Amino acid sequence: MSTLIQLTKTDEWEKVLHQTNEEPVFIFKHSSTCPVSANAFKEYESFSTDMNKYFLIVSESRTVSNQIASDLDIKHESPQIFLLKDEKAVWNTSHWHITENNIKNAVKEHINS
Repeated sequence: MSTLIQLTKTDEWEKVLHQTNEEPVFIFKHSSTCPVSANAFKEYESFSTDMNKYFLIVSESRTVSNQIASDLDIKHESPQIFLLKDEKAVWNTSHWHITENNIKNAVKEHINS
């Protein structure tokens, strides 16, 4: 299973965003109190990849969550997942659409194509 790295500060987010110029990464935003989010997080966790996988808990890192929404120009939802490349979201989805299969397909379509 891939390692999950938690983001808690905006400077961490900025480093990750710049890192996407070198390699694609995943970011997962979720609520620790929502059952839909808990299920989506399990799907994200089970997705095995060599890519870096980051997450943040919205209630604990609201500033980071807001900065992500602003920098990517994508309305905040929770749970929400992004595949980032070259400082842009090349794919994102939310709620029940966050499945291991959809994540695999996003990599096939946007990274391995």
